[in-house]
Amino acid sequence: MEIKKSNEKFYVGDNPEEPLAEMTIVLNGPKQFIIDHTMVSDQLRGQGVGDLLLEEVVKFARETNRQIIPLCPFAKARLEKNRAQYVDVLKTR
Repeated sequence: MEIKKSNEKFYVGDNPEEPLAEMTIVLNGPKQFIIDHTMVSDQLRGQGVGDLLLEEVVKFARETNRQIIPLCPFAKARLEKNRAQYVDVLKTR
């Protein structure tokens, strides 16, 4: 499944304006960003698409040397559940 990036959105589908799944971020200075929203359509639900989106966002954070502030409940739960795997990118207070 191909994950695409358009501005501050990672998505699945042909149209970034009407994606089948998306995870949006808000840049918050040069060293961090916020994950503020995750959506997976009924068509893709249950296929691990949210986790694939999160992995692409984590990859982006690592490539750009940024920390993630997860405000989206899905992203927050996944990142905190596997905190050891994401310690390098998870923003702590």
